[in-house]
Amino acid sequence: MRIGILGAGGMADALGTQWARAGHAVMISGRDAARTAERAATMTAAAADRTAAERAATMTAAAADRTAAESAAAAEGAVASAERGIAATTPARRGGSPDSLATGAGRVEAGSFGEAAAFGEVVMVAVREAGLLDTLRATGTALRGKPLIDVVNTADIYAYDPTRPIARLIADVTGGHVVKAFNLCHVDVWRMTPPVFDGRPLAVPLCGDDEEALAAARTLVADLGCTPVDGGGLDRAMLLEATAAFVIGLWFGGADAQAILPPLAASGAHGRG
Repeated sequence: MRIGILGAGGMADALGTQWARAGHAVMISGRDAARTAERAATMTAAAADRTAAERAATMTAAAADRTAAESAAAAEGAVASAERGIAATTPARRGGSPDSLATGAGRVEAGSFGEAAAFGEVVMVAVREAGLLDTLRATGTALRGKPLIDVVNTADIYAYDPTRPIARLIADVTGGHVVKAFNLCHVDVWRMTPPVFDGRPLAVPLCGDDEEALAAARTLVADLGCTPVDGGGLDRAMLLEATAAFVIGLWFGGADAQAILPPLAASGAHGRG
C-alpha cells in the first residue's frame, strides 16, 4: 500500500516507520524540505534495521526447530534399528533451504504536502491543529475521494469544542473519506513493536463512514500488532476526540487513565437493540 503522510513530526515518524517496516511505501511531508528529507532517511534506516533483526531472529528460531526435528528423527531411527538388531544409521538431512522470508522493509520518501497527498492510496493527516487548514489547502484536490486517516487532537485539551470536530472539518475541506484513529496514545506507544500490555494487544477505535477507508485503516492497525475496534460512524469521531482530550488531561495530572474503566467481564450486560 502507498501511504502519504501530511506531516513529518513524531506521529509521522512512529507510525510511518512501522508501516514501512511492514512493507508499505511511505511518503512524509513537511514545510522544511531538508528536515523532512533527513527524517525520511532516518525512518528508512530504522525500518530496515528492525526488519533485519526480526528476520535474523526468525531464521535462528527456524534453524533451532529444524535441528530439534532432525535430532528427534535420528533418535527414532536409532531405536528402530536397534530393535531390528542392526546397526543404527543416521538419517539423511531433510528439508533443504528454509522458506524465503520477506524483508518487510519499505522505503520512506520525502515530498511536499501536495506530493504526499497525490502519492498515497491512503493519506494520514498528522499535523498540529494550528497548521491544519493551511496544510489541507496545500493539497489542492488530491485528497478528494481518498481514504484519510485523521490522528489530529485539539491543541488545547481543556478547551475542546465538540461542536467543531476536527475529523468533520478535514472531510469537509478535502472531500476525502475520513477515519478518526490513533489519537488516544502518546507517540512512544506507536514505536512499540508491538503495543501489547499485560499480554493484551492495544485496541484502536476507528470512526468513519466509508467501508473502503475503514478496511484500509483496519489493515494499518493490524500491521502494528494492534486490534481494530468499530467505533461507529464519522459523527462519533467527536466523541473519540473528546475522549482523547479527557484522558490526556488525566495523564497530565498524573492519574492512570486506563484504570477508570473496569474490564469487559465486570462492565455489566450490554447489547444493541
